[in-house]
Amino acid sequence: MNSLRKYIDKNKPLFQKGGKFEKLGSTFGAFETFLFTPNHTAKSGSHIHDVIDLKRTMIVVVLALLPALLFGCWNVGYQNGLAFGIERSLLGHFFFGFWKFLPLFIVSYVVGLGIEFASAQIRGHEVNEGYLVTGILIPLIIPINTPLWMLALAVAFAVIFGKEIFGGTGYNIMNVALIARAFLFFAYPSEMSGDKVWIYGLPDQAAIDGFSGATPLAQLAQGATQNMASMSDLFMGFIPGSIGETSKLAILIGAAILLFTGIASWKIMLSTVIGVLSIGLLCNAFALNEYMAVPAYYHLLIGGFAFGAVFMATDPVTAPHTERGKWIYGFMIGAFVVLIRVFNPAYPEGMMLAILLMNVWSPLIDYFVVQSHIKHRQKRFLVKKNA
Repeated sequence: MNSLRKYIDKNKPLFQKGGKFEKLGSTFGAFETFLFTPNHTAKSGSHIHDVIDLKRTMIVVVLALLPALLFGCWNVGYQNGLAFGIERSLLGHFFFGFWKFLPLFIVSYVVGLGIEFASAQIRGHEVNEGYLVTGILIPLIIPINTPLWMLALAVAFAVIFGKEIFGGTGYNIMNVALIARAFLFFAYPSEMSGDKVWIYGLPDQAAIDGFSGATPLAQLAQGATQNMASMSDLFMGFIPGSIGETSKLAILIGAAILLFTGIASWKIMLSTVIGVLSIGLLCNAFALNEYMAVPAYYHLLIGGFAFGAVFMATDPVTAPHTERGKWIYGFMIGAFVVLIRVFNPAYPEGMMLAILLMNVWSPLIDYFVVQSHIKHRQKRFLVKKNA
């Protein structure tokens, strides 16, 4: 590594102001930051200087995503074998899914980073590490059968209109990965719903008799509450679904990593669970339709709730920064998930819409929490003054 460091230091002046490749300074800086910890700190504004920086934060999140990614790749192969009666070994299932996931992964990073680098060069800014996580999140929350050109459009839309137009990393008001999924959901609904988008090969082949490729959410939306997946299958992840969202066990391992390292807020995670259970139990009390009669805890295990609560809702950029605001934010996400699923079956995956909606409200939540603190302190000051 010392020889690489010396090589970079030797060529660095070429990319600095006045150098031969001055216009590529942002690109050079991005690769240098990726390889080594920056040897400089911010010179303006209020900043917290700690042992962890943005690059380390992103790396920890990626590590936390690995259990869900690895299981998801295996599950792609497993669901394909189950659908068509194909026998494979454990590694056979994994590598089948891995080679189907890899093109989605490559397209996500090539398109997203390409736009990031171009934007940084045009503006003369540094390339931030924010897309390191977004680039892996996007292919984890979409169907395995998503066409690559469609994914490229969704990534371009999300990065340009969901991030760069607001100023880049740290300025986006909504989660970029969820914007990509929302784009696909509303622009190409047939590619984001139904039985044939979750099992690789179903559009071109006929599944064996008696096999259904519908996700548990799709089954509930269609009123098919019988023959649902068992609780153990839902928890372990032996069900059709997005690559990273099926195994709740793998997601919990990722959550433990994020909480142990202090990257994610436990308040947001816990309050989303409380929100789901509260509104779910309320729906159970009335049970006006079959969906409302579904046990409240079931909502925790179906769809993208667990993945969203751990990796999406806790996004420090789009979530509130006040402690009380985090409780409110998480609870409202959980509440909206159940309400959207129960009263609007056309959008069975309520987690995506719930998080995006609360992303927009997040600054307002922080504002009212801060104003509440100010008024409380003013009243306390007046009481002491008049005492």
